[in-house]
Amino acid sequence: MATYHLVILKKTYLEAILAGRKRIESRFTKTRRSPFGQVCVGDKLLFKQSGGPVCARATVAAVKNFENLTPEQIIKLKERYNRHIGGSSEYWQSRADCAYGFLVWLDNIKRIEPVRIRKKDWRAWVVLTEKENFGLLK
Repeated sequence: MATYHLVILKKTYLEAILAGRKRIESRFTKTRRSPFGQVCVGDKLLFKQSGGPVCARATVAAVKNFENLTPEQIIKLKERYNRHIGGSSEYWQSRADCAYGFLVWLDNIKRIEPVRIRKKDWRAWVVLTEKENFGLLK
């Protein structure tokens, strides 16, 4: 059974996904934390614009997890995948000291009827559970 994820994005990245210019979503962190290692092929992603509604969905086509990253490895990831990630120079510079990361290939991207939810924390990616699903899973 697929796991559902709530993915919060800046407007520019969400627009790039919906336009088909961004085919890979990337996340990098300094420490190992959720959802690292918790995203699988076939999982469902619900996209929420930062400060806005949930307005799109996609299916995970592939995922790659990276640990013990070095600045040199981050540069190699940028060179290999940025044409599908669409990260700015500032984006990559701000991730140079991250030790963990994952890339998620997106498939079946669709706009959905916008849904406003009450999310009050700072997490930019939430693995949805029966207990914590913001009313998105019915």
